[in-house]
Amino acid sequence: MHVRLIAVGKMRERYLAAAAADFRARLRPYHRLEEIEVRAADGAEPERAMRAEGDAILKLLEPSDYVWLLERGGEAFSSEELARRIEALPHRGIARLTLVVAGTYGASEALLARADVRWSLSPLTLLHEWARVLVLEQLYRAAKIARDEPYHH
Repeated sequence: MHVRLIAVGKMRERYLAAAAADFRARLRPYHRLEEIEVRAADGAEPERAMRAEGDAILKLLEPSDYVWLLERGGEAFSSEELARRIEALPHRGIARLTLVVAGTYGASEALLARADVRWSLSPLTLLHEWARVLVLEQLYRAAKIARDEPYHH
């Protein structure tokens, strides 16, 4: 499965960048991972920032992309359910899963409308850097579950 992660902003905190790098390396045997960072609309008023970031993300999407938008109010999955959902995608003819982490103010209306699935990691508001690391960790955990492999080495 080709997994693409599109996220607003850069990983600024070294410890989070290190955690993300660790999970990227762990994921390598299971999924082809591509990450794209979209420039944050820093300094813009919230509505304008959401629109600008949303438009930048939408330009990166192909009509055939299957898009999961990380959204606090979205569906929550157990790790086992996440594994089942990801493993089912190729059987539905989906070759690439695109995960989107919006910016500080959330997702634009256009981006919300484009999402095939709205996925909630938690009802808590998370920094987008933390959300990126958690997405990578959960992708790795789901891959291990799907292959009935122990999580810890």
